[in-house]
Amino acid sequence: MAEEKKKPKNSVNIELPEEIAEGIYSNLAIISHSQSEFVVDFIRMVPNVPKAKVKSRVILTPQHAKRLLKALNDNVVKFEKQYGPIKDNQQPPNIPLNFTPTAQA
Repeated sequence: MAEEKKKPKNSVNIELPEEIAEGIYSNLAIISHSQSEFVVDFIRMVPNVPKAKVKSRVILTPQHAKRLLKALNDNVVKFEKQYGPIKDNQQPPNIPLNFTPTAQA
């Protein structure tokens, strides 16, 4: 009988459905928050089109938002070590919105 690989005690089996694995392209993120949650809207803007749609919305607890921030920072550092600095030479678009976001990315 072959030996089974032992899973770590607190492991989670994460399933990635095919339609989600394809991903959604976004070139603008708008972040807003309340006392209990962060809302990240991912938007795809197309040149010369005055209207853009939210393609995905992710709602996070403040604790999860902070963990996401740390994970993104760690990954940007690793990326830049491997491929060089990421140039940030574009200003975020000035978009009139019907609500006041707290940050743009």
